[in-house]
Amino acid sequence: MLRIHEIYCTILGESRKAGFPCVIVRLTGCHLRCTYCDTEYAFSGGQKLSMDEICRQVAAFDCRTVLITGGEPLLQQEVVPLLQALVAENYSVVLETSGTKTVVSLEQVPPQVHRVVDVKTPSSGIAADQIDWEGIGTLGSGDELKFVCCNRSDYEWARDLLRQTELLPQATPVTFSPAHNQLVPRDLAAWILADQLEVRLQIQLHKILWPDRDRGI
Repeated sequence: MLRIHEIYCTILGESRKAGFPCVIVRLTGCHLRCTYCDTEYAFSGGQKLSMDEICRQVAAFDCRTVLITGGEPLLQQEVVPLLQALVAENYSVVLETSGTKTVVSLEQVPPQVHRVVDVKTPSSGIAADQIDWEGIGTLGSGDELKFVCCNRSDYEWARDLLRQTELLPQATPVTFSPAHNQLVPRDLAAWILADQLEVRLQIQLHKILWPDRDRGI
């Protein structure tokens, strides 16, 4: 059984699959309290569902892309069989995770799953020693690293981390995203261009499409 907060179909707002129809499976619970979190409602509540019931609800939308997110989905051990079941049904599966130390390690995620790891910048309030650097090192070209920047200091921290090359896998694509209502996107774009970084700028598409909603998007 997994504690699930919500399952719904929408346009995926982030990752390299942004813009595609997608079924969101949001798991309940998170061990972090990031300053820029926009899903605090998923910290508690939800209902326990069997893997079969989750798969039935996903199948009802007739959509081939599924995002497993939270909260923090890797806090529930049973998420691994769910990911395996979705892969076996030939879904394109995306996992969004904090990349911090959790119950399930990044290495336990099935290799067919596209792992999107939100590397916590200083303004998130999460200490660097909570980050699972070893697990991040296992990411490949089919995965994605995301840095949410709240200000110039976050940007420089992420930029310098990329330039060091020791902690991050070099084959994994990198995305920089401005924290919603905290950093002007064009400022982040200007910094990326000035430093000639080979990263992707990402703006949360779902918040542009549905600015008046904070759930079900």
